[in-house]
Amino acid sequence: MAVLILFSSATLCLAHSGAAQSTAQNQPATTLPSEPPRFWIEQAADNEVHIIDADGTFPLRYRQRKIDAKGDTTREIIESRDGSVARLIERNGQPITAAEDTGERQRLTDSLASPSDFIKHHKRDSAMRSDVMNLVRLMPQAMIYTYVPGQPQFPGSTSKQIVIDFQPDPKFKPPTLFSGVLTGLAGRFWIDQQTHQLTRGEAHVLHDVDFGWGILGAVHRGGKVAFEQTDSGNGRWFYSHLEEQLTLRVLVKTLPQNSVMTNSDFRQMPAMVPYQEAIRILLAISIPLR
Repeated sequence: MAVLILFSSATLCLAHSGAAQSTAQNQPATTLPSEPPRFWIEQAADNEVHIIDADGTFPLRYRQRKIDAKGDTTREIIESRDGSVARLIERNGQPITAAEDTGERQRLTDSLASPSDFIKHHKRDSAMRSDVMNLVRLMPQAMIYTYVPGQPQFPGSTSKQIVIDFQPDPKFKPPTLFSGVLTGLAGRFWIDQQTHQLTRGEAHVLHDVDFGWGILGAVHRGGKVAFEQTDSGNGRWFYSHLEEQLTLRVLVKTLPQNSVMTNSDFRQMPAMVPYQEAIRILLAISIPLR
């Protein structure tokens, strides 16, 4: 839910309230483009919609490290035809134990015997996709955008990064309950001038945002989200970093969401495979154990 509400609500946005630390280099860009800021937002939003819509069509393998309330885990992940499949390979930056590996192998083997459960989970994710894409499409009209000159550029950038701040447009009327989240976000985007791809976003929650008149839940004021994207190969962009510092209320339960996720070691696979084949590939890899 944290990802859907903030991270997707601006699948163009990310967190720290404009003063967040960045991995960018101290090489400021001072010349402003001739186009209005909204031009770049529209281009980036269109690219984001394509990224979301292409989910499940790009044969990719990568490593994901996530640090949250459950601990520090690293997984090998394959994007299969039916959804992502993951195998735990490290905990707290160290190899897992033989007992943990046995449990992980059993979990994956059980999934082979229960395709309906796996497909059901992925279909639930797919059902959210249209809501996410609608939020992205609303971003250009939901915000007021201004250029921010003199900002540092990212390491390894092959072209200039256009930096744009955003804040809610008071004239925007959310067409759905879910899109009301856009009225409570402000932050900053980095957009690659050559590809028009969003490379980094930062956003913070200005005030509590309710869903279903507060009955279904809320995102509380002060939350922050930040993410980065990278070209994982052949012009296919993928999320490489995500930070969340959020407090959510779902019905009557308050849920803090504090996590850092990093995706790396991207490798293209020859073709999309069914999830069963992805599991077999993961089970076949040899990993060090404690």
